[in-house]
Amino acid sequence: MRGISKRFPGVVANDGIDIEVRPGEIHALLGENGAGKSTLMNILYGLIGPDEGQILIDGAAVQISGPSDAIARGIGMVHQHFMLVPVFTVAENIILGNETMGRGPLLDAKAAEARIRHLASQFGFDIDPGARVVDLSVGVQQRIEILKALYRGARVLILDEPTAVLTPQETTEIFGVLRRLAAEGTSIVFISHKLYEVLEIADRITVIRRGKVVGQADPGTATEEQLAEMMVGREVSLTVTKGPATLGDVVLDVSALVVRDDRGTPVVSDCSFQVRSGEIFGLAGVAGNGQDELVEALTGLRKVMSGTVILAGRDVTGRSARELSERGLAYIPGDRQRYGLVLSYPIEDNLCLTDYYKRPYSRYGVIDEE
Repeated sequence: MRGISKRFPGVVANDGIDIEVRPGEIHALLGENGAGKSTLMNILYGLIGPDEGQILIDGAAVQISGPSDAIARGIGMVHQHFMLVPVFTVAENIILGNETMGRGPLLDAKAAEARIRHLASQFGFDIDPGARVVDLSVGVQQRIEILKALYRGARVLILDEPTAVLTPQETTEIFGVLRRLAAEGTSIVFISHKLYEVLEIADRITVIRRGKVVGQADPGTATEEQLAEMMVGREVSLTVTKGPATLGDVVLDVSALVVRDDRGTPVVSDCSFQVRSGEIFGLAGVAGNGQDELVEALTGLRKVMSGTVILAGRDVTGRSARELSERGLAYIPGDRQRYGLVLSYPIEDNLCLTDYYKRPYSRYGVIDEE
């Protein structure tokens, strides 16, 4: 990619970026959130077009006007938010849009499934093509996304924050997969801001800051401190010094809480804790172990099977999300795009979503647009 620039209103997302990826290389693209990493890769995958610059594949300039062009040229992308249909099987998701046809207009499902099994075996994926995606872990779903790209003949594989939702064990396993892919000649672009992971997996590192390439680093000699300084433009301390917190009264008291997931399986059992004013209370755990269901129960988005929730001295167990919001309990979901925002609405409408029915936003049940 040469001289790639992309501007949005008031923002220069990419500013004359040059980057090259070699065959069989794991090339890490490192930068803070908002540095322009995902924009650059969305350009390579054809999701958006550059304002300036050109893309070359095997030395020849190409025009990529959409994902279908990118796929046809051997470029695949695994997004941070997976693009799978939960109720479909693994095989149905992988072949969707690239169906293997038999005689006439009929799908040759057996041929497609055989090819999927061969690819899975080749790269060490233990995946049942007939399993439904909704029943599979996040780590397995990510491998399905990788298989989907390989099924379409990807020679360049873009991974956007691939370890964000993985357990440490799943991260180790996916790193093994990436090394096998690279050994087979697949070029991998690994987008991340996790310094230790980049140093472990990458063959080369390109650092982007505020839409510009600020340098490259050799993971064999670079340190986390050096990479952090390149990312933010100043010396960074990676150690945290904290003083004692000044705690007040208990504002949230959770006692013996039991919560079930969508399939009726208990995922939170006999959970009790207290949160005091002035306190940052951490809830740690590997994704998929009941944290989401617990938070949904606390915020009125999921039914509490048993136990109590006391907020500011009042029992609010089972109360609605609106009532809890009015009592001062706010919630920022992990998936802001799907659950936190209405992407088609302007900023001002999103900001007042929880209060649109109150003055001054509405009168007598009619929203005041001004």
